[in-house]
Amino acid sequence: MAKVLFLIMSDDQKFDMGMRMAYNSHFKKRYEDVKVAFFGPSQKRLTKLEGETKEMFQKMLEERVIDSACIGVAKNEGLVEKLTEIGIRLEPMGDRVAYYVNNGYEVITF
Repeated sequence: MAKVLFLIMSDDQKFDMGMRMAYNSHFKKRYEDVKVAFFGPSQKRLTKLEGETKEMFQKMLEERVIDSACIGVAKNEGLVEKLTEIGIRLEPMGDRVAYYVNNGYEVITF
């Protein structure tokens, strides 16, 4: 089975689609392993989650599916405090993507 990293970058409908696909992929065991990382505009969206999308995020966070969001973007956008408050780890995204690619993960972007 394959391992996948969902790299969610969008702050629009694609954000919701990426979250739902990652959520379903994990809970329906479509892949050997599923991870989610956030980069760019999606990080602002994380601070405004509500309803079903927020519930999916929380469940994936609890299951350790959510890997991290980019520390550089968080600093540039003034989001460090808000993102850490919701429980997301902040890391250099280039390092995280490289880690997953070097460990055999396929990257799916939204």
